[in-house]
Amino acid sequence: MSFPANRPRRMRTSKAMRRLNAETMLAPQQLILPAFVREGLAHPNPIQSMPGVVQHTPETLKRAASEAAELGLGGIMLFGIPAVRDATGTAGTDPDGVLNRAIRDVRAEVGDELIVMSDVCLDEFTDHGHCGVLAADGTVDNDATLEIYAEMAVRQAEAGAHVLGPSGMMDGQVAVIRQALDEAGFADTAILAYAAKYASAFYGPFREAVDSQLIGDRRTYQMDAANRREAMYEVELDLAEGADMVMVKPAMSYLDILSDVAEMSPVPVSAYQISGEYAMIEAAAANGWIDRRAAITESVLGIRRAGADTVLTYWAAELAGWLKEGK
Repeated sequence: MSFPANRPRRMRTSKAMRRLNAETMLAPQQLILPAFVREGLAHPNPIQSMPGVVQHTPETLKRAASEAAELGLGGIMLFGIPAVRDATGTAGTDPDGVLNRAIRDVRAEVGDELIVMSDVCLDEFTDHGHCGVLAADGTVDNDATLEIYAEMAVRQAEAGAHVLGPSGMMDGQVAVIRQALDEAGFADTAILAYAAKYASAFYGPFREAVDSQLIGDRRTYQMDAANRREAMYEVELDLAEGADMVMVKPAMSYLDILSDVAEMSPVPVSAYQISGEYAMIEAAAANGWIDRRAAITESVLGIRRAGADTVLTYWAAELAGWLKEGK
């Protein structure tokens, strides 16, 4: 009887052997925690479709940021939810608006021990829920929106953000923001470009998280799920415009895109494990259908394996705690 000469199973014989031969690692500094702060809250408000995630008060946000720093996370990405919205999202450019106050609070809390990131987009601030201002015909006006993004970016940099995350998928947004930052004296403020952001069915719970006012969809500016080559074009444009880092969003259904981007990008690559990905695992685990801890770890490891240098995930703090425990 002939037996195999090569036995890959030798490298899987024990936990220690598997650890020795692991090709992809998870570490707290690779994880970024998205966090929501809502104006006017007296207590944290649980997000029903995202068990364990809340809309923060200023005080609980500072505690979450402090915990993130203690855990050694790579960063925290802040999203603000104002009490009052209007057609042009003026709460987003208000120096004393909810997001800019949150940036100041968190930066005062953690200093340079944690990278403070902020969302540069209008969807949380407009009464129509789109990522830009609307033209007379109801379409999103790309160039008018860029002017507001430039102002938002400078206000967030003034508030203390280390990294700005333009997420609206407006053409030219990185170039306009980079120019505005440089002219305002913020040459050291970095840009994490949402370079390949797809129109996805998996954003649903996020809409609850930011109390989105959107009617309709964002398919005229976010990418079509059918397209792969176009993602490379979008990334190349953002790199040419001065992006310091690039992102693929969502992660789960776009690991091929993430792999493509990681292979060609000269700058660090992020991926966003979005609300729907989080909600599905939590729901399946709550029903006893999957092992929650194992599924969370495997899902983030898969994103890293596909090429992400950093992962935005709502499990960032919990996962970092497990990693520090050596579990």
